[in-house]
Amino acid sequence: GVFTTNKVKGHSLRLTMEHMKTGYANAIVINSGNANACVGDRGYGDALRIAEVTSELLDCRPQDILVASTGVIGVPLDMDAIIPALDELVSNMDPDGGRDAAEAIMTTDTIPKEIAIELELQDTRVVIGAMAKGSGMIHPNMATMIGVITTDVNINRVLLDKALRTVVRSTFNRVTVDGDTSVCDMVVIFANGMAENPGITNEGEDYEKFVAGLEYICTYLAKLIAKDGEGATKLVEVAVEGAENPDDAYKAACAVAKSPLVKTMMFGNDVNWGRIMTAVGYSGAEFDPAHIDIYIGDIPMCKSGCAVDFDEAEARKLLEKDEVRVLVKLNRGVYSDRVWTCDFSYDYVKINASYRT
Repeated sequence: GVFTTNKVKGHSLRLTMEHMKTGYANAIVINSGNANACVGDRGYGDALRIAEVTSELLDCRPQDILVASTGVIGVPLDMDAIIPALDELVSNMDPDGGRDAAEAIMTTDTIPKEIAIELELQDTRVVIGAMAKGSGMIHPNMATMIGVITTDVNINRVLLDKALRTVVRSTFNRVTVDGDTSVCDMVVIFANGMAENPGITNEGEDYEKFVAGLEYICTYLAKLIAKDGEGATKLVEVAVEGAENPDDAYKAACAVAKSPLVKTMMFGNDVNWGRIMTAVGYSGAEFDPAHIDIYIGDIPMCKSGCAVDFDEAEARKLLEKDEVRVLVKLNRGVYSDRVWTCDFSYDYVKINASYRT
């Protein structure tokens, strides 16, 4: 599992981090609408009680149950509603219940987020499936969401953990909606080995195939989270090329993606590329302003640090699409990165001005 870097951590998340020290788990219970955070000792006790009751129903140990919560901070969980619901949840478990689960964990999300793929590994058909939620309070570093990934592949536990951490860095940690990192968020992966492949025990070809499949799934969900940002009307990919080092590439891409002025520019379809230049300038990345190129889609806005003539009507057409790509070329080195974000609309303010009411 990979967990939020926010110093304030929800009680359910802290319990899950403790339970995951063994490296094994049988199930995860997720509630939405309440973060179970900042409510004192009761919060941890409530999360533990959920794990205990669920373990009794599933005939396993309490430490084999993970718990995740998402929603409003500072309000105790309604245990009178949750505990009776656990029996119903277990009784109604079904192999086809993935869509119901993806919908149940939504908060301000407008669409459920789920995906499954099949791979051929070690002459065996294996499956990787995942669901996620996330729409607001989305920003690296981990986690930016709640995500649950399951697979039937037989893989060494250490390699499974390494694969997840490797993939998260280039997917979920490359999403920002509003610059806020939640106190409750996590991405966890379960592998039960039921595909009965011989077993992935080293970082060879089969491991790389598994990582590629996992990256495909996480990229899909990461982009869906950005596109479904609160009040968003479009997905924006900010790519940076030609950086002197990986850190500079990330700094520049993240600064542009986080900029409220860039995000409102995207919402208004306003070809104000100077906001992109400004964000790169304060990003902390090393570059020569006289060498920078900026593109929206395939249309150059700026070459060698200076404005160039372009067809504004054509540029506006690109911004009107539901997916927009911004490219910044620093022309200083060979490193690149990209961050996914969305636009800021009037609805983002409306949603967050009345979240509790």
